[in-house]
Amino acid sequence: MIDQTIFKAYDIRGVYPTQINEQNYPDLIRAIYTFYLKTLHRDTLTIALGRDMRVSGPALFEIATNELVKMGAQVIDIDLASTPTFYYAVANYGYDAGIHVTASHNPKEYTGVKFALRMGKTLIKIGRDSGMLEIQEIANTKAFASNKQGGKVIKNEDILRDEITSAISSITPNGVKKFKIVADPANAMGCIFLKALFKHVDADFSMINDTLDGTFPVHEPSPIEYKNLQQLIQKVKDEKADIGIAPDGDGDRVYFIDENGQVIKATSVSSIIANEILKKTPGETIIADIRDIRNIKEICKRLGGKFSMSIVGHAFITAQLNKENAAFAGESSGHFFFRETGGAESSIRAILYMLKTMTEKNMPISEIAQEYMISAEHEETNFILNPPIDLNTILSKIESDYSDGTIDRQDKLSVEYNDWRFNMRTSNTENAPILRLNIEAASQKLMMSKYEELKQKITAMGATLKE
Repeated sequence: MIDQTIFKAYDIRGVYPTQINEQNYPDLIRAIYTFYLKTLHRDTLTIALGRDMRVSGPALFEIATNELVKMGAQVIDIDLASTPTFYYAVANYGYDAGIHVTASHNPKEYTGVKFALRMGKTLIKIGRDSGMLEIQEIANTKAFASNKQGGKVIKNEDILRDEITSAISSITPNGVKKFKIVADPANAMGCIFLKALFKHVDADFSMINDTLDGTFPVHEPSPIEYKNLQQLIQKVKDEKADIGIAPDGDGDRVYFIDENGQVIKATSVSSIIANEILKKTPGETIIADIRDIRNIKEICKRLGGKFSMSIVGHAFITAQLNKENAAFAGESSGHFFFRETGGAESSIRAILYMLKTMTEKNMPISEIAQEYMISAEHEETNFILNPPIDLNTILSKIESDYSDGTIDRQDKLSVEYNDWRFNMRTSNTENAPILRLNIEAASQKLMMSKYEELKQKITAMGATLKE
């Protein structure tokens, strides 16, 4: 029996080889392909297949290839690729769907799979609300489609080149100023796309931890944890670089470090990108996730953009972006989504927009980022829900205490006032019961005051602050 905890809200992910291994991976691949056949009402499909650099990758990639060929698929082998490059392949080459062997930013012992369907020029990422439960049922019951003759493998080695060419031609066709740039891809997939990108962008560019190594010998490829950014921060200071770049393990998140060694908040990056898009095409819809919205909402107001709010999660945001035909969506965890990529993330486009803004404003990136920090934001705080504490009890009590604010129950609970707001939600990625708190306010003083107030209320009910 397959461990049911590997079926997550946004993908399939688990520890190798205890939860996901050579014995159960064939069933996962066959279940995904069977779901694709049923959904698209087709007898055979063209499937883009890629992988990241994890130690388990080659073996699981071979299994995926063999199972798909046995089932009659036309497998497009894109081999080592970031997740955004994989998404670009599915969305822009007319392939029916795709499967990517990856565990994103998780530690070295993890593996998994992300997968997506193409609908016209947009993507449907398969997650909790778009097919994951059906795939789980197919895998558990082994209700697979039959094998079929005619399956084969075709290599496509041009996707990253085309992805970069497309991004440059639409964002920085006239080039950018030559900046000093340092990057830390953490021995993960950023090694590939950053090296390729800066062959086309004139820069004094260098990388640390720049060889693919799925054991992550220096640090984990998760820039959302600031401890993993310390080496890059020091390198930016030592080199007196203009900006530092830190993609995550599979490249669908990217963080930036300013010239002073400070982490640039993802919401500032989103606001910078939204500003560039709305300057060019006013009236476009811009999306931000429910955690922090005040800064990007103000940019939309200033430049005549339409603002829309999404629940947290990359699959959900892609779905909303495509449904609303939005130009761009920014997530507080460093995912940046674009209409041109089928609604998927593109770290390459985010990087180019940052360099474009630095070129045009001719200012240090720290000063540019500060322009867009209209509201103060507290870093996301996590609380462990120790039994017998109940999430709904906490939410009900907090909602009652702040009933004079504007209540929004998307993604658990958000409460908004004129000068501050907060969101409380559960984790979709961690196995332990975790409550996440985000607060933003018109001033740092007000934000910290409300943070302490809410923290005291949450811990008084029995939750423990996660260090």
